Amino acid sequence: MEGQMARRGTAALKSTGPVSREKLSPVSWAKLEAELNRGPLAHGFADDQRWTLGRVKTVIGRMFHVGYTIEGVAKLLGAAWLVLAGAGTAGRRTRRDRDRGVEERGVAAGKTTAADLGAWICFADEAGQGLRPPKARTWAPRGARPVVHTRGGKGRVTVAGVVCFRAGERPRLFYRLQLYRGRPGEPKSFAWQDYRDLILTTHQQLGAPLVWCWDNLNRHHVQELVDFAREHDDWLRIYHLPAYAPELNPAEGVWSLLKRALANFIVADLKGLVRIVKRKLKKIQYRPHLISGCLAGTGLTLEPCYAEEGSTNST
Repeated sequence: MEGQMARRGTAALKSTGPVSREKLSPVSWAKLEAELNRGPLAHGFADDQRWTLGRVKTVIGRMFHVGYTIEGVAKLLGAAWLVLAGAGTAGRRTRRDRDRGVEERGVAAGKTTAADLGAWICFADEAGQGLRPPKARTWAPRGARPVVHTRGGKGRVTVAGVVCFRAGERPRLFYRLQLYRGRPGEPKSFAWQDYRDLILTTHQQLGAPLVWCWDNLNRHHVQELVDFAREHDDWLRIYHLPAYAPELNPAEGVWSLLKRALANFIVADLKGLVRIVKRKLKKIQYRPHLISGCLAGTGLTLEPCYAEEGSTNST
């Protein structure tokens, strides 16, 4: 390195391009494109006929036995996220600018609805944590790495959270906790009534219409919630995110921040776990820039909509 610096000066430090070579050859890319044009159903994705980055990543692994990250798949396809809405003709390219299926019918549809209603866009999701903490790297003297033993045990804390955004407003975070102690007959997850109460609490706190976006968990599709949304369609719209697309949900970023704060943290019992989870979530609530960063991580943006005279501006 010193010899190169002596001969070439600072030019030796310039990048010569990526070290790793492209994993897919032109022939492999043509095969992949043909398979994607067959549609998700041909590859066993029967619940939702939309291609997502996660699904494409799975297909690449099955066909060519190579691993791609979500970001790598996005670069391969030349898109920031979801690519193709379903089966098409062989001549159609799997590019975002050729088929805007999800952008128009999914998240973007929620954005235009929020603009019409002057509503908050809310992204909901669930996460859980047991007594055994997440592992993380830390600093320690060489040869003297600290080791703390924990017994783990039954029981966990489940969190249902929602992050809310509206242009010109501070982003908000609301959540509900459920404690599972491992007793016989005790529910392990939230019931539809808990999700209903979370929606009602969010509406009460914000005092405005809601555009509610969440994943395709079976509890989110129960008839009781469908009837509840129909009864309150004057202030509530519910949209479901594409399947296998957690990268579109800003609430996933909140769970990442929470898990990072809980790393290597030892608690004695469930009561202590509830206390620390509430404390960490409250810190996120009082730091709106963290919540905004979770939205930025998805690639989604909030754009103010300037309506005609006599109407209000909204998202």
